[in-house]
Parts: sequence; structure tokens; C-alpha cells
Amino acid sequence: MSELPNSLEDAIAQSQSAVQAALTDGCTRLQVDFLFPELKLMPVAEQFVPLFTEYDSRFKIFFADAGAAALARRDWSDAPFQILDIGTGRAASLQTKIQPEDEIFLFIAPTSVEVPQLEKLCEAIADRPLIFLNPRLEDSGTVGIGYAARKVRDRFISTIESCYYLRPVDDQTALYRCYPGQWEVWIENGGEYQKIAELPTRPSGDELDLILMKGQPQTTTNAVPARKPSVFKSLQRFLKALSS
Repeated sequence: MSELPNSLEDAIAQSQSAVQAALTDGCTRLQVDFLFPELKLMPVAEQFVPLFTEYDSRFKIFFADAGAAALARRDWSDAPFQILDIGTGRAASLQTKIQPEDEIFLFIAPTSVEVPQLEKLCEAIADRPLIFLNPRLEDSGTVGIGYAARKVRDRFISTIESCYYLRPVDDQTALYRCYPGQWEVWIENGGEYQKIAELPTRPSGDELDLILMKGQPQTTTNAVPARKPSVFKSLQRFLKALSS
């Protein structure tokens, strides 16, 4: 049975298990999201990276810019893997960042600004596995909202499997997915949490509003009975812990 995490550490451990399960199933483009305000991502990345220890120098990490990559190289000076930036150079210079001996790749917090470079890097990576940690790949002001934006989504963004997703919708509600499970909506009521919906795809904002308004299970199965959670206990307290 799926269960919300007790802490950030639990959430990271869940995400690692989800990534491993997805890789085992043959998925090669994965996304992991911890969507909390003011979350400090570097400590999260540091706890997430041990999942790839077995790859040693065949594992490569990319940051969105050279400054972030330089800070990571400073903080992880004894790491056996390479730390690079996505870069903004020509396609040829981007492709030199990917070597035949590289086996798996982690992109930390890329944004919509880097999407053109990301596409070129992913073309060079081909069918080798890659993971995006807290990406922000869609921004109508950058990617756009017309035909060109739809092509980018169809050609690239839609090829990425969201294998772990954890976002507080408000102080009492969380949207959650842990591969291979479905998308779940959890709500707190009187100190107890209940899974009120389970869906095959991520609900849109309107769909989520409707689920919360009804407060009814949106699945053919019964809702998980309310129970005393070890879960978040309070999403507000969890948020404070994540931001500290």
C-alpha cells in the first residue's frame, strides 16, 4: 500500500526506489519532483546521488549553469563522477559533454531556458537512462504556448516519465505519485490522513479542485481508510523542516 513519507529523508528514499523500479522496467527518461517552497535542493541532491554509486565514473551530473556546477565540484571534491553544466554553446560543444563510456545521467533543476540544449544533449545520450531532479521545463514565457511549444512538448517533454512526485497543494492536501503506483490525492482531516483519489494520470488544476470539492474517491477502488498518520503529521511542520 502506498504511503506518504514521514520526512524528507523518507521521501528521498522512496524516490530512489521509484527510480530503480522504473529503470528495471526499461524506462530511460525519468523525472523526480519534490515541490516544496524554499526547498534547498543541493542537500536533496546529495542524498539522492548515492543511488548511482555503482556506476562510479560512468555516472555524470549536469547543472543548469556553470556557477552551480562549480559549487557542486567544490562541495563534492572527492566524487568519482563528473559534474558539468548544460552550457549554452553550439550543438557540437554540447555533444562533447557526452562520452561513449557514460552510462547514466542526472540533470539537477534544469529550466525551460535550457530546453534547446537539453534536447541536443538527450539526442547524444540516445537510449541511455537519464533522470531529471526538480526540473522546470515548461514556462509559457520561454517555451511558448503555440504550435512550436506543442512540438517541443510532443517531441521532448512528453517522453519523460514522472516516477516520483510530492507536492503539498495546501496545508491539508498532498498530490503524490511513486512509481509504479498511480497518482494519489491525500487529505488531512482532524489529524488523520486519507487517500481520497487515485488516478492513472496527473490531475489538472481543475480536476484536482473538483476532487477536493467532492471529497470523494475518484477511483473504482475504495479509499484508503483514515488512519493516524505517522505521515506528514502537519504539512506546515513538514514544510518548515524542509526549508530549514
